[in-house]
Amino acid sequence: MITSMTGFASSEFINGDINIYCEIKSINHRFLDVTIKSHDLPSDVDIFIRDTLSRKVKRGSVDVRFRITQPQKTSYKINKESLENLLDLVASHDGFGSQELSFRDIKDVPGIINTVHKSVVNKKNIKDTFKKAFSDFLVSKDEEGSKIHKVFITKIKKINNNNHSILVNSKSTIEKRNIKFRKKIKEQISNLDKDRLEQEVSLLLLKHDVAEEQERIAFHLSSLEKELKAKVSKGKKIDFILQELFRETSTLSVKLDDPREKSKALNMKLLVEEMREQAQNAE
Repeated sequence: MITSMTGFASSEFINGDINIYCEIKSINHRFLDVTIKSHDLPSDVDIFIRDTLSRKVKRGSVDVRFRITQPQKTSYKINKESLENLLDLVASHDGFGSQELSFRDIKDVPGIINTVHKSVVNKKNIKDTFKKAFSDFLVSKDEEGSKIHKVFITKIKKINNNNHSILVNSKSTIEKRNIKFRKKIKEQISNLDKDRLEQEVSLLLLKHDVAEEQERIAFHLSSLEKELKAKVSKGKKIDFILQELFRETSTLSVKLDDPREKSKALNMKLLVEEMREQAQNAE
């Protein structure tokens, strides 16, 4: 089944003054590129998110955003060594006399009092919020992939029908072309012996023979259907098959000279091109 590279989901955790919001969205990219945007995310949580993503997502530019609102626990700590150095300096300096220092005197001196802001958000809550968003994100990718899958099946059926129609009419087309070539050659070349005529006609018919192209088109369509039915379809492989299919339908459209048959071949080429556009979203 095809999985789309595009997806979106969000999740939110609320508990009193604590609010954690996680949003995940992705767009097309040749490789996996993960961006995590949050100023309050612990490094081990960041690693957890990247590892989780890389196990389930193979391609795409994935943007993970967190918005965390929380009360701050603030604590203060006195640097005893710095304070003792300051007191020794004051005591050894005659200009300060014997005046004792108060909190007001030292509160603005750098390095004496350290302020520590501690987060009260539980890491588990952050991970759980991400995991809920990520689960919904994977579902959204599968849903988009299912839509692409349906489009592919419809277009494959149309291409097969056109290819079969050209094949059915190929015998009568070859016979008409045979008569046409013989007539043209006789008109252009006088005193042409029978063997030379057969040789020239055979070469012209071979030039317009499309049997090989039709066989290869059928093979590529079969390969594409097989890949679509695979448990995990690969976007790169699908794109490669479509490139080959586009090449064969292009050659087929050039070789055919009957207007109705050429129109069918051009329609096949258009359908393949439309699938190639859809394949850009396949992971």
